[in-house]
Amino acid sequence: MKKINFLVRLAEDGKLLAVEPNAVLKEAYLQRSNESLSSAKVLLDAGNLKDAVALAYYSMYHCLLAALFRIGIKCENHAGSIILLNAVFDVDNSQISKAKSEGVDKQYYVDFSVTLEEAKESIRIAEEFISNLNNLIETLSEEKVKELHKKAVSLFS
Repeated sequence: MKKINFLVRLAEDGKLLAVEPNAVLKEAYLQRSNESLSSAKVLLDAGNLKDAVALAYYSMYHCLLAALFRIGIKCENHAGSIILLNAVFDVDNSQISKAKSEGVDKQYYVDFSVTLEEAKESIRIAEEFISNLNNLIETLSEEKVKELHKKAVSLFS
């Protein structure tokens, strides 16, 4: 497998590590994912659309971290984690990439607005993403976990 230079740099900086698969952290991040999604819905109902979009993204990101800890990978970089989603799990990462961009734009820049429809769509996409990734996580055999761990490590070490 060809190394990905950005991932190699993250590993050199200590931001991407091979660790033991960790069921406790996996569950903690799945819980955090659920909490972020629930909070996004509360914010949507309260009319706080920008923060609803941001938390919809974070709900996806926390689910992705759960998947990485399931296979023994710790990544402390959003872009690196998103790259790993596609490179390791062969999952299309376009939805989470778009959600990341929108979440950052809406959260940090004042000249962006969010419509109710956009916020609802962000939450719908997050729900679908989380459901699909959670199904993948829960169906991984121990043999597949080892295979994916090895695949991930080959990308950065």
